[in-house]
Amino acid sequence: MKPEITSKIFDINNQESFQALTLEVFKYQSEKNQVYNDFIKKLDKNPGTISALSEIPFLPISFFKSHKIITGNFPAVKIFESSGSSGTSASKHYIVDNEIYEKSLLKTFTLFYGSPAEYFIAALLPSYLERENSSLVYMVDKLIKRSSCTLSGFFNNNVEELISRINKARSQNLKILLIGVSFALLNLAEKYCPDLSDVIIMETGGMKGRRKEITREELHLILKKGLNVKSIHSEYGMTELLSQAYSKENGIFYSPPWMKIFIRDPQDPLSIISEPGVTGGINIIDLANVHSCSFLATDDLGRFHNDGGFEVLGRFANSDIRGCNLLLE
Repeated sequence: MKPEITSKIFDINNQESFQALTLEVFKYQSEKNQVYNDFIKKLDKNPGTISALSEIPFLPISFFKSHKIITGNFPAVKIFESSGSSGTSASKHYIVDNEIYEKSLLKTFTLFYGSPAEYFIAALLPSYLERENSSLVYMVDKLIKRSSCTLSGFFNNNVEELISRINKARSQNLKILLIGVSFALLNLAEKYCPDLSDVIIMETGGMKGRRKEITREELHLILKKGLNVKSIHSEYGMTELLSQAYSKENGIFYSPPWMKIFIRDPQDPLSIISEPGVTGGINIIDLANVHSCSFLATDDLGRFHNDGGFEVLGRFANSDIRGCNLLLE
């Protein structure tokens, strides 16, 4: 990748600079990413005629399960791998530059929450810690290492120690952040009912087969009651992305300047919905994915708001995303 392009990613500060760099990244990836190039050809699209973000083809995220997605001729230094649902293959994201991911996650966190050094950061991610190549564990580990509090760490199922350290962090007047997978936070709320009214609770989604799936709204109601907090924060990220979006309340997410959400028509995978409030498939531009593919059509359903925020409402059933999968054949 041209150094002048990668250096611009985290300097974006307005829509004009985002659009200009996005079109530059698209041109680069359409030429140097063989899988993406083949996909564009299948659509009978000419990259040279694309001049608007809404015209850019979005690669179905399922390609990360079946193809090695790399732009350019670079060796992978790390592979992030999804857990994969029962009976399905895992997605693999080949990382050629750890520094880009670390810049993305640290700059995004600082944008929304301030410096991680100011926090006691605790993690309840038991299902993820069982895997070696989780991007979420990598992200949280980087945040914990940036914390200046020696109490910070992963707690797996050691809830008594977690609560003890939260109380110690309180005595030091530290900001407290608890990041957890949904089922682990539910267990904490239902079995222990600790008073965490001064703690930022951030759920990362996913029951991972441990509990019955429920809506985000239902999850947050249970957690708010069981943990005695006014709001539940959320992180929206995935193996195939190197950026995250955050929600501080009401399940409304906001992205960093180098990441943008589009909503596609569920009946027409190549059509973008421009009206706020309309439900459709979530497409994502993530410029931090400069070495893989920055233009992804996810399996998530959502809608966006006038102020740039967006909601995640669930996932397509396999039959619902058939129109997008036809493009793979």
